[in-house]
Amino acid sequence: MGADDAEGFPDDDEGPVRPVTLEGFHIGRFTVTNALFRRFVEVTGFVSEAERFGWSFVFHLLVSPQARRRGDVRRVPGLEWWRAVDGACWHRPEGRGSNVRGREDHPVVHVSHNDALAFCEWAGARLPTEAEWERAARGGLEQKRYVWGDELTPGGVHHCNIWQGEFPRINTGEDGFIGTCPVDTFPPNGYGLHNMAGNVWEWCAETWSARGRTTPDRRVMRGGSYLCHHSYCNRYRVAARSSNTADSTTGNCGFRVVVD
Repeated sequence: MGADDAEGFPDDDEGPVRPVTLEGFHIGRFTVTNALFRRFVEVTGFVSEAERFGWSFVFHLLVSPQARRRGDVRRVPGLEWWRAVDGACWHRPEGRGSNVRGREDHPVVHVSHNDALAFCEWAGARLPTEAEWERAARGGLEQKRYVWGDELTPGGVHHCNIWQGEFPRINTGEDGFIGTCPVDTFPPNGYGLHNMAGNVWEWCAETWSARGRTTPDRRVMRGGSYLCHHSYCNRYRVAARSSNTADSTTGNCGFRVVVD
């Protein structure tokens, strides 16, 4: 597990490379979709945290024309490209005036870690540990930089949904997508798992710990998203890691589930 990668982020504790022993587990071939999350909501009446808060973070280029912003975060370091949008939630990903019709097979987003745990309880599943997630993402390959190997675009072919162009102003969409894509887009890895890199960040079970410090209110995220770009966040590498607070919701974070 881990990597000693020159492109890595030392403060994230991606390394050192170390052996980890795991019990067997089953992991979803795909991240949880809008259609599956809708079924959960229809059966249980669940109300997500973004719906209860009344807003969520939407990337600035994707905000619905009918949406209304709640304040401005452009002067907050690291949040310059996000907009706090009233009404944004899992079934209104870009705010009021948007919906998920035609995106039933896209990953559900604007779900917090707490929302993901509630879904898991209903489904008889759980979130993967960080080690389980990385083992699954590697697909049987050892110490490769990406899910599919060491080249980002071997033969000029895109293998994941990330940003192309000049972040955060111009996304050329060379991989075919500007926002999320269907969960079965791009070839699966060696274990038959789709989109373990890019598309949306995926919540893991653990509390965030790095540089010898644990941050109790933050949870691990893995895999990167459609907003990752080599100029600032090349965390679509297998060993890359990040975090967010357990109640945070954004338009680029979802989850997949595990059962023992």
